[in-house]
Amino acid sequence: MGWLFFKKPQIAIRSARASDCPDIASLHAEGGFSGSWSAEEIESLIADRAVITDIACDSRKTDLLFGFVMSRCAADEAEILTIVTGRKSRGKGFGRRLLEAHLSKLAGFGVKTLYLEVEEDNKPARALYDKMGFVTAGIRKGYYRKPDGSSANALIMKLGLDRL
Repeated sequence: MGWLFFKKPQIAIRSARASDCPDIASLHAEGGFSGSWSAEEIESLIADRAVITDIACDSRKTDLLFGFVMSRCAADEAEILTIVTGRKSRGKGFGRRLLEAHLSKLAGFGVKTLYLEVEEDNKPARALYDKMGFVTAGIRKGYYRKPDGSSANALIMKLGLDRL
């Protein structure tokens, strides 16, 4: 009997497909948002030509999703609607690789400025956005509702993609 060796997953980035919607909905539910999106809502967004959705998956098994990012484009601007890395995939650099690929794709589509909103207290997400060069452009007081009924501020962040 030989030894079994398990290789670390190798990340691949690809565009989302309709068949990914249930898995994307499951990942979105892991994101800690006050309301998660259903597979039907995600399918509707993916079908929208203005929405770009990229998946981080295992390069050997592309139906094994680690995370996703979804942006809506309008003229030369876009907004990240949501970005999630699954609980088991956090802290491995998958989110950064996913975001880098997504930014590059958006720039290739002619997007010059990208916006997002992030909960002010979401330290891991803010650290990633800071590393990627996003800057705070504004604040929405009490924007997010927390499960305990309290609220949290949303930071509006932006990034110029003309540097990519």
